[in-house]
Amino acid sequence: MSGAADGGERLLGQGFYWQDIAVGDRFRTRRRLVTEADLVGFIGVTGMLEELFIDPGHGGVIEGRLVPAALTYGLIEGLLFQTMIQGTGLALLEASMKAIKPVRVGDTIWATVEITLVKPSAKANRAIVASAVVIRNQACEIVLTYDVTRMLAGRPE
Repeated sequence: MSGAADGGERLLGQGFYWQDIAVGDRFRTRRRLVTEADLVGFIGVTGMLEELFIDPGHGGVIEGRLVPAALTYGLIEGLLFQTMIQGTGLALLEASMKAIKPVRVGDTIWATVEITLVKPSAKANRAIVASAVVIRNQACEIVLTYDVTRMLAGRPE
């Protein structure tokens, strides 16, 4: 899809084609509250029945309802899918993640994304795009970082 609807309108929510981004470009996601429903649904789907995630008391090692790092990553990826790569993302090629601080139910998370590589591929009209993603909580503390490499489509010819 070219980003234009039948009447010439621009399509809302269309992601970036690889030609529209460059190394050094920076973006910020919207903020996202992590809810009890997010945690319960994620645990139910994945089977991550770790005591830290299912028992609010869990021995008092860390306070609060802890959230798996994979859920934190997934929530930010969801924000990116809805905006940055919607309709243009072709493949996730690689991801490397580092959890730094715990995320709890009730925290609000958001991320910054910096483009670190844009390399047109040998195949027509696609490129390899790498990004460094930094996730922060409501106190602006870094809670998780990850580097991700994707294949993005180019503008329709």
